Amino acid sequence: MQKPPGVIPETPGSYQFKDATGRVIYVGKAINLRSRVNSYFAKTDSLHIRTANMVAAAHSVEWIEVRNEIEALILEHSLINRYSPRFNIRLRDDKSYPFLAVTVDEQWPRAMVMRGRKRKGTRYFGPYPHPWAIHETLDLLLKTFPIRTCSAATFKQHERLGRPCLLFHIEKCSGPCVKSVTDNDYKALVNDFLQVMDGESDAVVSRLENQMVASSQAQEFERAAKHRDQLEAIKMALERQQMVGERDEDLDVIGIAEDEFEAAVQVFFVRKGRVVGRKGFIVDKVEDVTSEGLAALIVERLYDESPILGIPKIVILPCEPERTQVLEEWLSQLRASKVEIRVPHRGDKRELHELVTQNAKQELNRHRLRRASDHTARSRALNELQDLLGLPEAPLRIECYDMAHLQGTDYVGSMVVLEDGLPIKRDYRRFKIKSGQGNDDYAAMREVLTRRLSAYIKERDQPVNERGDRPGKFSYAPQLLLVDGGKGQLGVAEQVVKELGLEHEIPVASLAKRLEEVFIPGSSEPVEIPRGSDALFMLQVIRDEAHRFANRFHRELRGKRMTQSELDGIVGLGEARAKKLVTALGGVKQVKAASREDLAQLTWLPSRVADAVFAHFNSAP
Repeated sequence: MQKPPGVIPETPGSYQFKDATGRVIYVGKAINLRSRVNSYFAKTDSLHIRTANMVAAAHSVEWIEVRNEIEALILEHSLINRYSPRFNIRLRDDKSYPFLAVTVDEQWPRAMVMRGRKRKGTRYFGPYPHPWAIHETLDLLLKTFPIRTCSAATFKQHERLGRPCLLFHIEKCSGPCVKSVTDNDYKALVNDFLQVMDGESDAVVSRLENQMVASSQAQEFERAAKHRDQLEAIKMALERQQMVGERDEDLDVIGIAEDEFEAAVQVFFVRKGRVVGRKGFIVDKVEDVTSEGLAALIVERLYDESPILGIPKIVILPCEPERTQVLEEWLSQLRASKVEIRVPHRGDKRELHELVTQNAKQELNRHRLRRASDHTARSRALNELQDLLGLPEAPLRIECYDMAHLQGTDYVGSMVVLEDGLPIKRDYRRFKIKSGQGNDDYAAMREVLTRRLSAYIKERDQPVNERGDRPGKFSYAPQLLLVDGGKGQLGVAEQVVKELGLEHEIPVASLAKRLEEVFIPGSSEPVEIPRGSDALFMLQVIRDEAHRFANRFHRELRGKRMTQSELDGIVGLGEARAKKLVTALGGVKQVKAASREDLAQLTWLPSRVADAVFAHFNSAP
């Protein structure tokens, strides 16, 4: 890459390095764009090896001007989230932590344990290091605040039956499904539950103590004993949250342990003086960065989206991060009140930070052991594949294709992807076979490969737009295209890439399940891949993943078709109404078994349609 001309402005902004295909490979920010970008074009031997690799892979550089450093920071976050550049430092959750969630947007809010993506209308508490910690806390609080924990389908089933479940009888649910609690009383239970989980339990505890005393004075000893048990349950639940500070303190404590290539990050969330959650990350140090720079990047990435527990008043770090003042300004804007970044040197906060840092060191050691095994095996497998299959380079991106059908019906195809030996599920694709292939697997494979590779050619040849995006989802070619099958399927793949003029760009191979034989073009005999080798294991993994993905899609389509066929022909029951009926009763089986009275309880279902549904499944043979 040549040094860009001297037209780069001397203003704040974000810059983006792109490779030869127009893909963004690095995003940075700067107070002075010209000075920062020019620094990449010093002598190569003076650059850090990772920085030199990035510059070598770059083909062009672009920039966007902003008004100040905070806007540059926000823009950088936005671009990194959009492009996921390969040379930017990334925070990866070292595990999927569970949360205690309450669906406050529902008429009868539900408490449950959740992982994964968060949704609007739900309050989250945690994350917790272990699922059992949530279940213990939830079990204790349900004794005092018996809110529902059942799924929507279970709730509707008992609402329809008019009978509560076991949790109601053991007093861990107030029975909203059978109207055993009023709407206002249930809301009060939910509000008290949320207050205790927020660490603001004083008002709730005080009220229960007053009720216990009043009941005792009125000689209602059974009621007084119940209030006593409720208080004990709350106190035990609060003991699960370790007290580490003053009762009015909200802070996040960030511990970092690092080596040359990676870092482990542990975060303890302290609210009202109690540790209410914990989270961990592994950081890939794919760019040259100091400890101060790493601390700044961790703060930026940790708070660049709305945190579940909000932004605290104080963020504790092991060292003063770069651009501390800018970070404090940015966090204060997000919180709408002052946020302070501190490095503790003595006292309780120093001890707490040492505990969090010790957790990070232990996690880094565990990760090193896992990584040493996993990374070595994946690298060895990719190198073995390159040598055994005669590939021009190690296949960092492998795509595998498989077909699924049942006697020619619901024909589907799947495409799964490995990058650097790891599955990239966001790139998985499913194909409905459009040309009615019957039992012809070869024709179906031809259709899928033609559609995928034609889309690649179309998107590859289109210019990158002004945002740096390529339109579509097939912009990048595999370095190994693998099909599930023997010589026949290999012949189909070979013919498709040749017809599309890609035979010199995309290598193909096939893996036959019967003897785990691998075939490549130009050879009548299978390639000998040693049994038990990392290369064969990787091929088996992606082939089995393609098979699983295809079969899952096939089952979904077949199930949908069978559901539709069961309810076809019922007068007045269109697709939308049929779907609503199946959801309300819990499945097609329940619809078939429903009595006329059950159907009549569905006030939205017209009487004539209810009669038609009942008659459809209960007519004499």
